Amino acid sequence: MTERQRRSVFAAGHQRKFLVVVDETPEVESALAFAANRVRRSGGSIALLYVIEPPDFQDWLGVREVYLEEQQAKAKAVFRLFRRKLKAYGCDEPQVEDIVREGKKPEQILKHIMEDEDIAVLVLGASTDPKGPGPLVSTLAAGKQAGTFPVPITIVPGNLTPEEIAGIA
Repeated sequence: MTERQRRSVFAAGHQRKFLVVVDETPEVESALAFAANRVRRSGGSIALLYVIEPPDFQDWLGVREVYLEEQQAKAKAVFRLFRRKLKAYGCDEPQVEDIVREGKKPEQILKHIMEDEDIAVLVLGASTDPKGPGPLVSTLAAGKQAGTFPVPITIVPGNLTPEEIAGIA
């Protein structure tokens, strides 16, 4: 990123959003709990981002279309599941936005943040796997662009209970 874009999160008519990248990994639960508790305590809303990564088999158009349809259905199911969890954490429906993008996750996360000036914080859950915190945390928070990322990145340890997360959020 060469040019800093001014964020609009505190301008009149804008509302601060916490961006949570959702998928089927266990660490998403920690990020979701943290974002929900922050919204409940300090206001704002949550944007759930599901990224459909490109398939390895892009040669056949028909196969790609079926793959994309399946991934869209999976995204909807993930959104339904996490919306129920957010409701249990005290977030109402109007406070949650669902976004689906296609491409490589790190690129699509950055593109979405640049397009939505109301995104104030990216919330990621860190894996408890001994191999490392997970590819997104490694790439975005510890990668080359960490010092120039357009918004703060909150990394929530995956070993915290929902009660512990509520206490620190």
